[in-house]
Amino acid sequence: MTLTRFVTKNAFRNKRRSILTVLSIAFSLLLLTLMMTIWRGFYLDQGSTESSQRIVVRHRVSLTFSLPGYYRDKIRAIPGVVGVVPMSWFGGIYKDQKPENFFAQFGTDPDEFFKVYRDLQLPQEQIVAWQRDRQGVIVDDSLATKYGWKLGDRIVLQGTIYPVNLELIVRGIYHSNPDTKSVYFNTKYVEEAVAFFKGQAGTFTVLAATPGEVSQIAGSVDDMFRNSPQPTKAESEKAFGLEFVAMMGNVKAFILSICSAVVFATLLVSANTMAMTIRERTREVAVLKTLGFTRRGVLGLFVSEAVSLSLVGGVIGAGLGWVLVYGLTHSPQFFSFFPLVVTPGIGLLALLTSGVVGLLSAAVPSYHASQINIVDGLRHIG
Repeated sequence: MTLTRFVTKNAFRNKRRSILTVLSIAFSLLLLTLMMTIWRGFYLDQGSTESSQRIVVRHRVSLTFSLPGYYRDKIRAIPGVVGVVPMSWFGGIYKDQKPENFFAQFGTDPDEFFKVYRDLQLPQEQIVAWQRDRQGVIVDDSLATKYGWKLGDRIVLQGTIYPVNLELIVRGIYHSNPDTKSVYFNTKYVEEAVAFFKGQAGTFTVLAATPGEVSQIAGSVDDMFRNSPQPTKAESEKAFGLEFVAMMGNVKAFILSICSAVVFATLLVSANTMAMTIRERTREVAVLKTLGFTRRGVLGLFVSEAVSLSLVGGVIGAGLGWVLVYGLTHSPQFFSFFPLVVTPGIGLLALLTSGVVGLLSAAVPSYHASQINIVDGLRHIG
């Protein structure tokens, strides 16, 4: 029998205890994988190169306040600005108010939209068709698949913020990575129907020539309108998205607390299992030493068993975490401005955590077991 086979058989000697331990570790690693995925999506993922060059300009006080349309030309004149488009949230109802029928809807300028959002992929003929049709709308391909939309189909959005229903015609189906689950239409459609919205914009999205110019342009925009009746707050697209996260409270502290609690609980479960297992095998340790096993060999055997159990739980937990995240992000009710993906790095980190937990949980009881005297071990009754 090889040492690997010996370790494996001993790790699952008490099948019920081992299976319960593995399941406990798996559930803990599932939570850890989920938390790390959220952390990466919120704080580490920087999006595409074009995304890192975009700036969102909004009213300094609140998003509920609009900005004058003429700000656009002033912003365009700032050195380093490649393009500026208005972005106004419509917030209409498609079909009904069920969560699965919710998606983002923005009014914008079709003529300059793709100068700013260059990472969206749409055939040139569909871009031209959208620009020529005041009622035209472009939709994310994930939404088109979900609702069965095709070019030329009509979409009706019932106004909630604005007193108008939009009857839109699908002129383009674009692809984005990750899916934006958004539709974009000509903002002039709303301006013509709603008098108070004419010459207004919810926000402006600005494309800088290089990522290094983002902070400089943002500062120039805010300085330009600092003393105006509608002061602005310009920030990177990533920072703008994180403001919505901040509305939920201190998310960073919450995620770190959950991760710490998960690791600590996993360590306790694994340590308890290994302490019980090693205590029951005192006489076996004496026999192993009689057969020629050294203290280091006994220590290595028990630590290997603990790490094996933890890694099995880690593999199951990381796998279930991937399934959970995939299911959530592909469900009809899911909507997020942040990409949530279980990357190979997250999976490896989860496995590394489980391995370290197994190592730490077995270190002390395994060390004590390796110090057992042969005579005392053989006399042990337990």
